[in-house]
Amino acid sequence: MAFSLNKIQLIGNLGQDAETRTTTTQVAVTNFSVATENSYKNKDGEWVRETTWHRVTYFNASDFLRENLRKGSKVYVEGRYRSREYTDKDNIKKTAWEVIAEQIIPLSARGNRPEEPSAEYNAGGVSSAPPAADAPPADADLPF
Repeated sequence: MAFSLNKIQLIGNLGQDAETRTTTTQVAVTNFSVATENSYKNKDGEWVRETTWHRVTYFNASDFLRENLRKGSKVYVEGRYRSREYTDKDNIKKTAWEVIAEQIIPLSARGNRPEEPSAEYNAGGVSSAPPAADAPPADADLPF
């Protein structure tokens, strides 16, 4: 049997407050989106900042955790990536990708309203908002 690994770790900002619903079997399901950013130089030597949105599902979150998963909050998420097939209202088969969280750690200070994410929620996965012209890459001050 071949070894296999499905693990994802994210640190980013929530795009909206987490939403929790309860299934018919009394399981609390909490959903939210996390924005992560990547910077790179394009062919013209200009810095480009790219925002990727990740849909996250977490089962049986504590009240404390649900209360601290607010829009703009910085959060650490660890879990696995999962695809789910469904049929939309026009009877077209689609695939949704989501992170099934196994551990969530709020990183924003409690009681402080964090800064807003740099881009609005974009289900397409990449932000269309242009980066600031003079913005250095996020890792520009690293010593290596």
